[in-house]
Amino acid sequence: MSTSPADALVRLTDAHVVHKARSGGVFTRDRVYALTGADLTVAPGETIGVVGESGCGKSTLAKVLVGVERPTSGTVVLGGRDLWSLSPDERRTAVGSGTGMIFQDPSTALNRRLPVRRILRDPLDVHRRGSAAERADRVRELMSLVGLPRALADALPGQLSGGQRQRVAIARALALEPGLVVADEPTSALDVSVRAQILNLLLDLKERLGLALVFVSHDIQTVRRMSDRVITMYLGRIVEESPAGEVTDRSRHPYTRALFSATPSLLDPVEPIPLTGPVPSATRPPSGCPFRTRCWKADTECATRMPEFTAASAPGHRFRCHHPVEEGRSTRTLVAQAGSAAGSAAPADVPPQQHIREPS
Repeated sequence: MSTSPADALVRLTDAHVVHKARSGGVFTRDRVYALTGADLTVAPGETIGVVGESGCGKSTLAKVLVGVERPTSGTVVLGGRDLWSLSPDERRTAVGSGTGMIFQDPSTALNRRLPVRRILRDPLDVHRRGSAAERADRVRELMSLVGLPRALADALPGQLSGGQRQRVAIARALALEPGLVVADEPTSALDVSVRAQILNLLLDLKERLGLALVFVSHDIQTVRRMSDRVITMYLGRIVEESPAGEVTDRSRHPYTRALFSATPSLLDPVEPIPLTGPVPSATRPPSGCPFRTRCWKADTECATRMPEFTAASAPGHRFRCHHPVEEGRSTRTLVAQAGSAAGSAAPADVPPQQHIREPS
């Protein structure tokens, strides 16, 4: 699904997030490059899945999208307005009413001392939505929307099951009728038997309410099932953006192919593509393409510069790679190719590029 900037519900442009690390010298600390040059648009009603290994920047991207974290540089446009050029009050209103976020662990995301009724009414109270009676009606409506019985309105989070707590968290995210909901690993803390219920609930709510959904997860097959587009991230960078139907067998970036090859399949089992070496440090990222230290296709060009985005033949499909997977190439042939190259030496390193711009 191709999204033009004019149609975007939210748009990131060249967004960077840099944190100061605890390591480093006496006077200067190391820096963690959590997000680098992210460009992303989200259209009304679409679902974008975000995949990648731990530490690749998925959660940072999610927080930037909903205004929880300010980018070191770059812009975040929400509803046609630059989010971080607004006054604090205007930004609070825009973020609170326009976005919602579902966190990974509902047991820590909810206030343990407040009953369900108070948790769901809290966003309405903060943003002064409606009268007291209208807020009470909205709480009942939200509980019905996510399948919670009214008898639980006065229950504390500790008295609920994990699935019920996550339903409360979803209802709270929907309280102010946002256009965008970001779900950051919404099922990873739940039992396997409950995950399908929550995922089906999210899909149902998306269709009924016309929500735009950004779904962050390690469960890449679930992401593929739920999404219109899939974003692949590696070491803080977006390296590929693909229609969900294309991502398994037609993705062009070697890392995306390796990631999806590691997912078990009963219908078409395939050996995972071997990747040599650990994920590089986000404090000292490699020069050029960050994936080159583990890629079987890497050469000296990959160490010299980061490739620009290249459009694939399918609409809405783009990738950043000097030596992409050939179009139509099966994953099975890549397994053999990567395996034969696994023992070869990586290209010589060069000094890291200064690709992070400090904010003015």
